[in-house]
Amino acid sequence: MSAAPDTSSANTAMIDVAEILRVSAFGRYHLWILILSCAVTFFDGLDFLLIAYTLPYIRDEMHLSETAMGYVSAAAFVGQMIGALAGAYLADLLGRKPIILTCTVLSAFLTFSTGFAQTPETLMILRLLAGLTIGGLLAPAWSLNVEVMPRAMRATSVTIIMLGFSLGASASGALTNLIAPHLGWHAVFFLCGALTLILALVLLFTLPESVRWMVAKGKPASAVLSALQRLAPNEPLDRSSSFYLSDEASSSERTSPAAMFQQLFKGWLAYITPLIWVAYFCSSFAIYLKTSFGVLFLEELGLSVPDATWLGAVTGLLGALGGVLLLALTEKRGPAWIALAPAIGAPFTLLLGLGLVLNGPFFIPVVLMSSIMVGTGHAAVVAMTGIYYPSAIRATGGGWASFVAKFASVAAPIIGAHFFLGTKERVLHGYLFSAACLLGVIVCVLALAKFAARLTEQKPDA
Repeated sequence: MSAAPDTSSANTAMIDVAEILRVSAFGRYHLWILILSCAVTFFDGLDFLLIAYTLPYIRDEMHLSETAMGYVSAAAFVGQMIGALAGAYLADLLGRKPIILTCTVLSAFLTFSTGFAQTPETLMILRLLAGLTIGGLLAPAWSLNVEVMPRAMRATSVTIIMLGFSLGASASGALTNLIAPHLGWHAVFFLCGALTLILALVLLFTLPESVRWMVAKGKPASAVLSALQRLAPNEPLDRSSSFYLSDEASSSERTSPAAMFQQLFKGWLAYITPLIWVAYFCSSFAIYLKTSFGVLFLEELGLSVPDATWLGAVTGLLGALGGVLLLALTEKRGPAWIALAPAIGAPFTLLLGLGLVLNGPFFIPVVLMSSIMVGTGHAAVVAMTGIYYPSAIRATGGGWASFVAKFASVAAPIIGAHFFLGTKERVLHGYLFSAACLLGVIVCVLALAKFAARLTEQKPDA
């Protein structure tokens, strides 16, 4: 925790930005940032999950083998791994807005270009590059919201903007069903890429920078003043004000990636960071096995591709909504409540894996509950990745968590294609593996809750 900076002028007002943000009420400016962030993640999810829903059409046109489908699905996840680290580091170095804007523009271009793909190799390269932009975007978006929202809205805001991702993912299924049968899968990518570019133009003129990040990095007082006046219009601020954060140290110097990485393990973070990584890894494996092959799994179990696609879109949306409701409990009662979703979802997933409900009236309800709880738990796990870190390394913390989780994202489609596709028995094994992942999330979240409580006692406003 840093003390207020010295000043040579008695007339200079020393403003604690951390205190202003802590006591500020949620207002229209907060709402606008939340809407913009939801729009960013909406198109992020839309562009990213198109491949999952168009894959059956691509498979038929390009005559893809099961192994090839696994590599096509995994390509974007590999890109996300690299993009998560690069985007997070650059966001802590250069700011949240420039990285969000750059990644959105590149995502629009690469999504549109995917529509021109004619071979599996071209498709994999384009999805790999698109993954770079998507991976680089999420941690800065999380960080921006955590840093501008009132304390009671920090984790919930991340879940809400990830609701945008799930809405986009669900919309990709709906758009595929509406467009691909008539105009082909190529047209779906053309439309979504063009829409994402329109969003980038909106962000260019309306997306603000994080005021907390600007203070932590020692940016000019004039820029801080302009941003803070919009966040807290009733505060008595003037041009002679000087700004500081009472709950964290200033970090105006350019810090190396290695030094930022080391800061993720200081104090109680030495326990919290690994637990976040493992929980995020387990949750990611379950969610990306579902998003990559959920349609193919349900097709093998007897549903038509359109029905399975609609089911995937609906459960993705409901899972994200469930995450928002779950985080409302978490904000008030602590992170241990995140374990509630996987604790409910694991038994339903086991019922599917054991084949106990495949031919009865409970099949669809069990699929719904399993998929919704996987999505609910994942939304909540994502929300906790950045809230325990100081502003100067918050995006780095979220980026590294995302990087580790992307190992699961890459492994899920590859392992899934090799072990869980082709027969009904293999599909059931996939559900059993997902249930084991949910148990891993439960263990990690319960352990993390204890260490998070100690960190909060040590730094109540961090």
